[in-house]
Amino acid sequence: AVKQLWGDGDHMAEIDDMMSEQKAIGGEKVKSMWALLRDRAVRWQLISLFLLVSCIQLTGVNVVYSYAYSIFTKAGIPPAQTHYVSLGVGTAEILSTILCVSGFSAEWRKTLLWKNCMVMALALGLLTVTLFLQDSFFWVPYCSVALVFIFIMSFGIGPGGVVCPLITEIFIQSYRPAAYVFNGVTNWIQLFILGLVFPFIV
Repeated sequence: AVKQLWGDGDHMAEIDDMMSEQKAIGGEKVKSMWALLRDRAVRWQLISLFLLVSCIQLTGVNVVYSYAYSIFTKAGIPPAQTHYVSLGVGTAEILSTILCVSGFSAEWRKTLLWKNCMVMALALGLLTVTLFLQDSFFWVPYCSVALVFIFIMSFGIGPGGVVCPLITEIFIQSYRPAAYVFNGVTNWIQLFILGLVFPFIV
């Protein structure tokens, strides 16, 4: 199964890690969500996961998605084709997230996380400038479109691609399913709250 997943090569180190972890948990059954929330042994892992998911909501990715349609329209893309460009943005995020999750080790992910957060901050700063100057020059709206793509790809390679591998790395096997459920529920509740509050903030 390991060869089928990762291809030919020497994967004995990974197999040994899996076997030692399986031995350490001693055939313990998969824990429920309630057991995850109650167990003090995984409290800091749970807090770390919650903070990471919460901080991802504050990166600005939801705001960029919210304004992407108007940015594309002002760049001269016909409204009938704007949906295809939006689909391209979503595809770019998915591909960059897959690249981050599958192509880089844990050491690389730390570097990618902070470097891509810097690129995202720079892209948002430049996007603010280009949106302010979009009526000044004909080419400025196209820069806004490019900055949206740069921001989304940086998000996928950086913060967007960190959560899934992190759950595998900080939780033992018996807690991972519950941790994934916790991650999903937390993410969607925060998205729901953000979706309700954002129009009032605007």
